[in-house]
Amino acid sequence: MNDQDKSDVLSDSLRALAAAHGVATEFWDYHGNHRAVSAGTITAVLAAMDVPAGSPREVERSLAACDLAPWRRVLPPSVVVTAGIESRVPVHVPDGETVHLRVDLEDGGSRALEQVDDWVEPRLVDGRSIGRATFLLPIDLPLGWHTLVATVGSGGSEVGAVLAVTPAVLEIPQLRDDLGHRAWGLMAQLYSVRSQRSWGIGDLADLTELTSLSGELGADFLLINPLHAAEPSTPMTPSPYLPATRRFVNPIYIRPEDIPEVGYLPTSQRTLLEWGIEEIQDTNTEPGPLDRDAVWDVKKPALETIYTSGRSRSRQRAFERFRRDQGQGLEDFALWCAVQEKYDASNWPLSVEQSSPARTLALRRELAQRVDFHCWLQWIADSQLKRAQETALASGMRIGVMHDLAVGVHPEGADAWSLREVLARGISVGAPPDMYNQQGQDWSQPPLRPDVLAEQGYAPVRDMVRTVLRHAGALRVDHIIGLFRLWWIPQGAGAAQGTYVRYDHEATIGVLALEAHRAGAIVIGEDLGTVEPWVRDYLSDRGILGTSVLWFERENDRPLPPEQYRSLVLSTVTTHDLPPTAGYLAEEHVDLRDRLGLLTEPVATVRLAAQVERERMLEALRHRFLLPGDPTERQIVEALHRYVAQTPSVLIGVGLADAVGERRAQNQPGTDTEYPNWKVPLADGGEKVVLVEDLAGNARFASLVAALTQELREQA
Repeated sequence: MNDQDKSDVLSDSLRALAAAHGVATEFWDYHGNHRAVSAGTITAVLAAMDVPAGSPREVERSLAACDLAPWRRVLPPSVVVTAGIESRVPVHVPDGETVHLRVDLEDGGSRALEQVDDWVEPRLVDGRSIGRATFLLPIDLPLGWHTLVATVGSGGSEVGAVLAVTPAVLEIPQLRDDLGHRAWGLMAQLYSVRSQRSWGIGDLADLTELTSLSGELGADFLLINPLHAAEPSTPMTPSPYLPATRRFVNPIYIRPEDIPEVGYLPTSQRTLLEWGIEEIQDTNTEPGPLDRDAVWDVKKPALETIYTSGRSRSRQRAFERFRRDQGQGLEDFALWCAVQEKYDASNWPLSVEQSSPARTLALRRELAQRVDFHCWLQWIADSQLKRAQETALASGMRIGVMHDLAVGVHPEGADAWSLREVLARGISVGAPPDMYNQQGQDWSQPPLRPDVLAEQGYAPVRDMVRTVLRHAGALRVDHIIGLFRLWWIPQGAGAAQGTYVRYDHEATIGVLALEAHRAGAIVIGEDLGTVEPWVRDYLSDRGILGTSVLWFERENDRPLPPEQYRSLVLSTVTTHDLPPTAGYLAEEHVDLRDRLGLLTEPVATVRLAAQVERERMLEALRHRFLLPGDPTERQIVEALHRYVAQTPSVLIGVGLADAVGERRAQNQPGTDTEYPNWKVPLADGGEKVVLVEDLAGNARFASLVAALTQELREQA
């Protein structure tokens, strides 16, 4: 054994320390092979949690500190429980001291808790004997965010902790009777779906039109890409899955003309606004890559003009109410935006080294006007989102807008600053190698620290989900396994050299369910890839739907019969990480990965596998009499959707790209600038742009919707 081999041998103590902090020392990969994690990876991951483990002595000290941590505090950092299930709360006080525990309810009032007879041997902690008292949480506590308050000793000193009571099951709203209590909807990358009046990319006015059309067609939902905010100035990160923040909206999606104050602009300013529109609207019919920077360079000055024109007293009061409701999170995001506009990396004042409470306060004062502007942008975006959801429901949709929640945030974005205490440093999130990404993936996103999440009462998760669901009927959570475990990659290591870190899923899923319950929303978890089977069962039991993609559902390397699909899922033919179905059938996913050098196997081997996959799928379609003798591409695409409609899945999604015959992929995982990810406008198979106005009269779109809805009614 050489020196490198010896350094990677895990001691029993290091294994125990890793387990105590939820860090995996081994795992099973996508191909079913057992993998051991190196000591270097584990030490780096623990260091990101502020757990020293660089030497045997540090490991032993960290183990001792971990063991005593609960005894060094009166109450747990936070308590998240499930309604209707009996729970107990440990309280630690000096041995012999009296202690009382109560719950201060969110809507007022309080309830004293009963101490139960559950004696535990006192422990010597930092020179003092500490005892443990155990209290019973009643099963009839109301859902909500409450406060546990412990009163200790004769002096009556009080210690508090967050208590969240979450729903046992997230109820699914009533869906369409004529479809057997199932529903279907469209899926769209909103930025790619433009209209004649768009400013170069699809926006919230286009979203309103899409919800109206969807409702008229009988759809119940419209799933869109994450609308999370990017940088407030160019260049703007194109990926909606690498945002500056997951809580707030990218104002590039605002339609300026729909802001009420535009009607009161002086003629000269309205003329300038119209010139700006004309300058960018000529690009709406261009099939080439979308240029967000060009769009924002025109739209931002227009929005600034509208903002400076002022508002009526009632409108100003509404803006101020919004600002108060969104609280410190909005203020911090707006400050980051204002700072980002003025400073660059060479003199960045919000870095760990430069930032201080006094410096931050000075920046708030210095940039108050710009902070106000960025808060205003969020208010306007929120108002236009509200209109889109109201239109969806008025048009007959049962669910309406379905938002998408990204896994994480940009390492230099707003959340990386405002949530710096809860994000791990020196770590990025990704995925181990699998069949579609054989080198693994590094998403360059810092992960949330599970220990600090608990310390902060899961407020970062609560506030994010609450804001995203303000005007929506559903939320798709990308890579929902990330609420159970995430693949952490130490800085400087390859994507394959990471390990899994576990989260308190009872707490994270509970918080997600509580906020969705309050919003009356459905939650769909994207549970594709390497997911332990029990996770899917757990999510289903909690009323959170899973995800099934036709090409990934297999049995003995053949298409899974539709009857064997899960019922509590959103089922689709494809996903945004694959080419649209027409392109997939033409093996464009193989051509693209070969061209970009992403294959680790010979292209002939990968192409043969794709051909076998396609032929087996066509065979399954013929077996169910879903194909004519010599089918066209359109007929195959429709047959695939009819196949999915034969599943018991409660939700069926139809990609808008599939519906118009688009062949180009929106995203190629594992690439950055090598492919125009997230820049492909909606077009047909001949790369002719399809606008929102074109959809109602698009024959291929109408044919696919008719085929799907007919099959759904026949299955009902």
